[in-house]
Amino acid sequence: MAPSMFRSALILGLMGAIGPFAIDIYLPALPQISSDLNASVTTTQLTLTAFFFTFGLSQMVYGPLSDQIGRKRPLLMGLTIFVSGSILSAFAPTIELLIAARFLQGIGAAAVMVLPRAIIRDIFTGYQATKMMAMVMLVISVSPMFAPLAGTLLMSLGGWRFLFYFLAGAAVLAMALVQFGFPETLKPEQRVKVSGKSLWQGTLTLVRDPFFMGLTLIGGCGMASFFVFIANASFVYTGYFGLTMVEFSIAFAVNAVGFFGSSQVAAYLGYKYGMTRIISLAVTGFALVELSLLALTLAGLGSLPVLVLFLFLGNACLGLVIPSAMVLALEDHGDIAGLASSLGGTIQMVTGGLMIVAASPFFDGTAMPLVGAITFCAVAAFVLLKVLNVGRPRLTATETA
Repeated sequence: MAPSMFRSALILGLMGAIGPFAIDIYLPALPQISSDLNASVTTTQLTLTAFFFTFGLSQMVYGPLSDQIGRKRPLLMGLTIFVSGSILSAFAPTIELLIAARFLQGIGAAAVMVLPRAIIRDIFTGYQATKMMAMVMLVISVSPMFAPLAGTLLMSLGGWRFLFYFLAGAAVLAMALVQFGFPETLKPEQRVKVSGKSLWQGTLTLVRDPFFMGLTLIGGCGMASFFVFIANASFVYTGYFGLTMVEFSIAFAVNAVGFFGSSQVAAYLGYKYGMTRIISLAVTGFALVELSLLALTLAGLGSLPVLVLFLFLGNACLGLVIPSAMVLALEDHGDIAGLASSLGGTIQMVTGGLMIVAASPFFDGTAMPLVGAITFCAVAAFVLLKVLNVGRPRLTATETA
């Protein structure tokens, strides 16, 4: 028997938080790592890029594998790899070896990103799935509020290497939750034998579905804006605005509040007005907010309070977009939910990693490159919304009840 919605959301959220936590807890350490390992800012950011790429690409393995053998074994496999990568990161003597260890860590973290979405699709659909996704996102989104502050505290106890021992311990706890606290949700009769032909056919089905691809790419633009912020925030807030690590953690948490706060009403608004309408309005709002922030920054008015306020508003818009887009993209593909979740996650993560690479050469220590890159992501999401006609009516209250 499947656990209750609350218990499911708590367990899946705690597992899903491992990947974001491995990013956010690490942010206060970036300047120190750059100094300790004698690496440039751009090279140090590659520790994030390497994580993002494998975090995204490896999802293409876990999803189809889980469609064939169930969800629990791939989860345990991924968590084991994550523990290994975390321990190697803790011992890395050079920036090159740290990049390689983060590469391995990302491979493991992919499992706890893609498989909770497939598990939700196993148990729920429609409005219930969106409600469940929002509850999971609430648990996951709490981590950005506390992770940088926790990272600052842990660094005071044992330096930046201690962060990776903590992450390894968190993954071991997650393994115990998977093994003893959660049943297998994909019944044997529902499993699909994986072959090169079935993967190819399933992938073709997904990429030829403009609705799936449109929602996935819009979500990818939202994720890319997060990744650019994550890669540059500690340098901008501490280096340009002169914040302490604790002050940076608080400013970073404000953005998380905007996202998870709005994500909690996404299911209700989608039920009442239709998910696609809410996505359309929120993407439009995201673009308008970030264009306004860009204009203010170009005019020399991009102070710290202005930056924090407009990023808060932009993330509030994304809180309505990302959970709904994830659910809606999978709605018509329940028979290949693992593959669909994998492909969607891969596209979104790789998009985010590419945006970091594209934006890095423009980083000059000021907020302007950060604001420009986030605005680019917002405008791209709006263009995709209009070109692919994702905002057409679909899944109204009657259909999802």
